[in-house]
Amino acid sequence: MKKIRYAIIGAGTMGLEHIQNISLIKNAEVVAISDVHNNSLIKIKKKFKKKFLYFKNHKDLIKKNIADVYIISTPNFTHLKILKDVLKTKKHILVEKPLTINTKECLKLKKLSKNYPSLIWTAMEYRYMPPVNKFINKIHKKTIGKLKMLSIREHRFPFLKKVKNWNRFSKNTGGTFVEKCCHFFDLMRLIIRSEPVSVYASGNQDVNHINERFKNKRPDIIDNGFVIVNFKNGVRGLLDLCMFAENSDMQEELVAVGDIGKIETSVPSSQSGKTFSYIRIGMRKGNKTTRELVKVDKKILQAGHHHGSAYYQHLAFLNAIKNKSKPEVSLNDGMISVAIGEAAEKSIKEKRIVKINELIN
Repeated sequence: MKKIRYAIIGAGTMGLEHIQNISLIKNAEVVAISDVHNNSLIKIKKKFKKKFLYFKNHKDLIKKNIADVYIISTPNFTHLKILKDVLKTKKHILVEKPLTINTKECLKLKKLSKNYPSLIWTAMEYRYMPPVNKFINKIHKKTIGKLKMLSIREHRFPFLKKVKNWNRFSKNTGGTFVEKCCHFFDLMRLIIRSEPVSVYASGNQDVNHINERFKNKRPDIIDNGFVIVNFKNGVRGLLDLCMFAENSDMQEELVAVGDIGKIETSVPSSQSGKTFSYIRIGMRKGNKTTRELVKVDKKILQAGHHHGSAYYQHLAFLNAIKNKSKPEVSLNDGMISVAIGEAAEKSIKEKRIVKINELIN
């Protein structure tokens, strides 16, 4: 397989993570980066000895026609506009989560990309965290029998500071349950293997960013909540989110219960410094328990903040290019994860159960 050339649009936190992970892969390289903010480009130049081509406008980058793949890691509210331009290249695309800021924009994108000749992949790297991936495989192998309940807990640090504080406002992000939690809603759907029917959520902005002001406006992003998702096959998913719990040993914890047993795993917080976690399985019959160690190479961990998942996602992405196969995370997957998040935001504001068909007809 020839070396795949990447161009990255958006040189912020995730853009940096993509560069670091791609540098670990032999048959891939970053050749160009664009960002409208000069300071972001300067930071990349200082960090990397390798000389990339730099652009202040993604349209100028596209005109050069030097990439096989475009990664879009710009602010959420810019995705649709940039994708309209990148789709004209007919090159492979990896677009960061959330796909767009709402379901309406996702539907527009699906229409625009109908019959697209190359790969379009929504970056849902949590699927590829080694303990989570193993957890999913065991559930699908019926290790705990027929799945009945799934719960995901994320207790973590507040939103990071981004350029011009764009992530402090729901109008730019889609809201916390779209911006942050689309990962978890994607996991629910992948694990449960069914489509969401309705969502009920309770949440608020209780601690974070309350004293911040930007042009006399206070941030409006939720910092904690519970979300219940009902699926067509009768399985229920629960998300427990808290973004003022940074002093946690494990940032994510996942528990699935089937009719014959229970499986659980966790993902260490970056603050913990741990390179490993465990899969624990407890069976109802005979009180039998097993525990399996899951380790991640330190070099891979150091390339990002997502417990190695960005690296493994890139391997899967490149494999799909090589084999000319369908994306493991499609536009439809990205859209439904946004729809669940949007439904959760709507449920909190309107204090009611929201049906997914209100957003996707």
